[in-house]
Amino acid sequence: MRVKSVPEPPGSIDALGAIRRAVPLVPEPEASCCDRLAASTAIDPEAASDWLTFLKGLELVRESESGFHRTREDPDLGEALLSGVYGAREVREILEEAGEVLAAEEVAERFDAIPRWERHHHRDPEAVWRERVERLLDWLVLVGLAERRDGEYVSRSGSRR
Repeated sequence: MRVKSVPEPPGSIDALGAIRRAVPLVPEPEASCCDRLAASTAIDPEAASDWLTFLKGLELVRESESGFHRTREDPDLGEALLSGVYGAREVREILEEAGEVLAAEEVAERFDAIPRWERHHHRDPEAVWRERVERLLDWLVLVGLAERRDGEYVSRSGSRR
């Protein structure tokens, strides 16, 4: 199952590593892990739970009966993002099919995978997902699957222009 949490990406892969290292190797309850994330990083305490979920989607953290713990393995972050985070694969496909640079707004307009529950849960689901699509684009750039050119985005595998 892919996670839906998509926090604002950090400035670098090294910063992501620091966030990961804030999660213990030995499982701890979610509240404890959230406290550690907030204390050790610039993550807002209100966003810490979303970060744990997202890190789980990236295969950097696992959840067990005892709580959350960081993994020892270093997954391919691009593959983990595409397989573990809802919308990442769809956003990348939009970029690949376009074959040219697209503004974030254009990608959001083409994104038609808003889950049914989300459509009924939010007053303005398109606005919520427009923001998520923008963050997903920045995550794709961070892990090397896309690049940003003059404020627009293009797939690394299908970059023309």
